[in-house]
Amino acid sequence: MAADTSVEMFSKVLEKQMLQTSKLVEEQLDMEIQKLDQMDEDELEVLKQRRLEALKKAQQQKQEWLSKGHGEYREIPSERDFFQEVKESKNVVCHFYKDTTFRCKILDKHLTALAKKHVETKFLKLNAEKSPFLCERLHIKVIPTLALVKDGKTQDFVVGFTDLGNTDDFTTEILEWRLGFSDIINYSGNLMDPPSQSQKKLGTSFTKVDKKTIRGKKYDSDSDDD
Repeated sequence: MAADTSVEMFSKVLEKQMLQTSKLVEEQLDMEIQKLDQMDEDELEVLKQRRLEALKKAQQQKQEWLSKGHGEYREIPSERDFFQEVKESKNVVCHFYKDTTFRCKILDKHLTALAKKHVETKFLKLNAEKSPFLCERLHIKVIPTLALVKDGKTQDFVVGFTDLGNTDDFTTEILEWRLGFSDIINYSGNLMDPPSQSQKKLGTSFTKVDKKTIRGKKYDSDSDDD
């Protein structure tokens, strides 16, 4: 009974905070609209130029990403290529797979779609049987496993389909949400709530991991196993 009361109180507090946040956002938007109404033509022109400059920089950044192999889901042939790929890109998702594992083909489909949508992140795949050194250092024991690498450091793993609802029928949006939760892609949805209502059991608690270093550099492992 006490637990139910606590949950109800927490829900009411959360609802109140959300309403307050919504009201604050509305007030800020009203202020911005008022500022625009008060601007003269010169100020509007300056604002327009700034906007164009921002769009230009965004386009330049996109082209830089594309030149580094972003925007497509592709296979790399060796462990040596892995080190080079993660060195030149801030955000990397690498799928460790085996040809004989059916679930790897399921991930391939979703990663192909996400690579096109999230150009800010590099999406790769590497045959686990051809990368024994990496698999050992990263403690990769379950196939498929996604290694999520940020700034040259392995920040997190998606091991099998546990975080995806423990089903082969998870949606691309669920995987996108999971990657967003690790801040490896620019996710615009609500990280505190999975996109599919039928998969609320997912939660937002993932395996806590320890850091391991590869070659004494910035490539870390996030595994509970020593």
